[in-house]
Parts: sequence; C-alpha cells; structure tokens
Amino acid sequence: MVLKNKKIVLTGGAGFLGSRVLRELTKAGVPKKNIFIPRSRELDLRVRENCEKAVKGADVVIHLAALVGGIGFNQKNPGRLFYDNLIMGVELMEAARKEGVEKFVALGTICAYPKYTAVPFNEETLWNGYPEETNAPYGLAKKMLLVQAQSYRGQYDFNAIYLLPVNLYGPGDNFDPKSSHVIPALIKKVDDAQRKRERSITVWGGGKASREFLYVDDAARAIVLAAERYSGREPVNIGAGFEITIKELIGLIASLMGYIGEIRWDTSKPDGQPRRMLDISRAQKEFGFTASTSFKKGLAKTIAWYRNFTQAR
Repeated sequence: MVLKNKKIVLTGGAGFLGSRVLRELTKAGVPKKNIFIPRSRELDLRVRENCEKAVKGADVVIHLAALVGGIGFNQKNPGRLFYDNLIMGVELMEAARKEGVEKFVALGTICAYPKYTAVPFNEETLWNGYPEETNAPYGLAKKMLLVQAQSYRGQYDFNAIYLLPVNLYGPGDNFDPKSSHVIPALIKKVDDAQRKRERSITVWGGGKASREFLYVDDAARAIVLAAERYSGREPVNIGAGFEITIKELIGLIASLMGYIGEIRWDTSKPDGQPRRMLDISRAQKEFGFTASTSFKKGLAKTIAWYRNFTQAR
C-alpha cells in the first residue's frame, strides 16, 4: 500500500509513540493535512458515535490510543484497563469496517502472551496460557483486537493487521511514578537519589525477571512499514531481539548516570512476568523490519532527555 495519497486516522497520534509514527508517516510522503489525530477531549473513542466521526472518509486507521501503565498502575486499575482498551478497539474497528476503510492497523501488547512462555516468544504460542496476573486485564483486552481482526477478515474480508510490540522506551516517555513503566521509573529513581544525595535506592521485586525493550523511534518505523507492506491475518511481534534482567538493567542505568549507591530489593513487591523476549523473525520476513538503535545508546538518549527536561522545569 502506498500511503502518501491516503487519508489516515492516527489515534494516540499526540502521544509518546504516536508522535513518532506521525513523523514516520510524513517521511513516507503523507501530507500532514491527510492525517487526522482524534483527541480524547473532543472525541472519546469509548463512544460509538465518536468512533464513527473519527473514521469518516478515512482510507487507513492506525490505532495506537490506549490506557497503559506499569505494574502498580495495573494493580490499581484493572477494570479501567480492561474496559477502556477493549471498548476503544472494538468500537473503532467496527466503525472502520462500516465506513469501508481499506486497512486497519491494531496495536496489541507483549502483555497478551501467557505468563509462562518459552523464550523467545513465538506468535504461535500466543494462546497457550493465561497472561501474567497483574497485567492480564490489559493484555486480554488488547488480545481481543486480534480475535476481532481475524473474525472481520473471515466474514467481511476486512484488512485488519495486528502487531505485538515489546516494552517501549525513549525520550518523551511517561516518568510519572504513579503510571510509568520500568525504564522511566528507574531513571527517575536514580536521578532523585542523586539530587537528594541518597546512598541507596530500592527497586521492586528481586531483579531476576527479564525484559526486552524497543526504542520508540524503531517501533514507529515498524508500524509504518507494516502499514505499507503487511496484509496478513497472523499477528506479528515487534521487538529488538534481546533480553536483560531487571538487575542488569538498573546496573546499566546507574552506570550511565554515574550513581554509585547501593541497590536494594523490595521482594514484597511483584516481579511481573518472569521472562520476556520476542521472536522477531516474522517482522523481518514479512516487512523487512529490524531494530537499528542499540539499547545502550537508546538508554543514554533517554537519560539525557530526562535530565534536560527536569532542569528546564
């Protein structure tokens, strides 16, 4: 699909990931006037009529809008995470189908995978068990978009694709401790300790859990490549193809930030899913995506952005 002549709806287009996807779309030749970004204060996408308004006249819908957060946020808001994410996706895809949209790009989540999955996670194992409990409501709500996409393809010949990204990070991430993911949470924790000259920091869990992280600019490039080149029914993992434990992660962040204090572990807090790393071969095969930003370089850029941001406030 050549995107440059298409009218595109980009939900979540003003957010952390969406702003990068907007940039990638313009790089692909799509005029900004052809890209509509519905804002939640004007169009609440949990409401059917607003979804119908959002997709009116659209050729392509890229659905990134979501309610998301870290483990603590997931523990406190399971109902909101399930309802908001499920309803937004279901209503928007149905509205897009009725409008005759040519292509719908749905963004899932690595949280949709079963709690105990052989590493690296292969798309064929997506239904082999229940997700990790703390993020199951979010993961299952997003997983239903795959069911909807495949059902609509089967009955209506609707071209909906489904992508499964790993944890994203990068400049402009959410650093609010009430809802942030692990990388911004740890960067803020270390920065706060340095400012207050604290000799130790405390990290949730035991440090043995592993994660995979994808730089946000790479994720945006993957989404636009998929929109252009992929029209299959099968889900596709979007990741960087590496695994790092939380213990190794905080060690690397502390090193990059010059923090020499003690790392303490609060084992009364949950670790989340034991291991996470994706098999990324399908994305490479189907639309030629490979992450290009090294983790250390991406982490350094994120740290530098946060320090500049806090100094500017």
